[in-house]
Amino acid sequence: MDNISEYIEALIFASEQGIRMEEILYCLQAAFDHDFDITEVETAVELIRKKYSSDHLAIELVRVNNGYQFLTKKKYHQVISLLQLQRSKKKLSQAALETLAIIAYKQPVTKLDVEQIRGVNCDYSIQKLLEKELIAITGKSDTVGKPILYGTSNLFMDYFGINSIDELPQLKEVTQSDNTIGEASE
Repeated sequence: MDNISEYIEALIFASEQGIRMEEILYCLQAAFDHDFDITEVETAVELIRKKYSSDHLAIELVRVNNGYQFLTKKKYHQVISLLQLQRSKKKLSQAALETLAIIAYKQPVTKLDVEQIRGVNCDYSIQKLLEKELIAITGKSDTVGKPILYGTSNLFMDYFGINSIDELPQLKEVTQSDNTIGEASE
């Protein structure tokens, strides 16, 4: 088979995580009903690795956790992280923003505390904020059941361009003297 490396390249590209040599062999043998020699496959993988080692390409073939994966070269990590940060900014729902604000101002805080303030279940919002690494688990409360405590993360600080929680805008009084209805009684 002349173009085995193209099939291997496609398998590695299509895999969401590192693909092991055994998986590559299984897929090739199942697709072509042919027993491939492992050295033949290893040689093809090495050719692919050399192909992507060119300075003119932004990705490379890397062996990770006993598998192969295409990854962006290190020199592009800064620009890629900016893209990921920008995309994560766009995807915060209103519920997630409300949950994040409560955690930021009340930290360390339990999920129950957040739910009492919001009045709704916050499981999904907290999970999404943890996935986006905007909040982190800071410990466990000393109260009954030892619930998890949440606080903001370093990424939260970067995301909002602050150095400490003290730099968050102060909550202002909602009521003002000129916003009263009726006459004031003495």
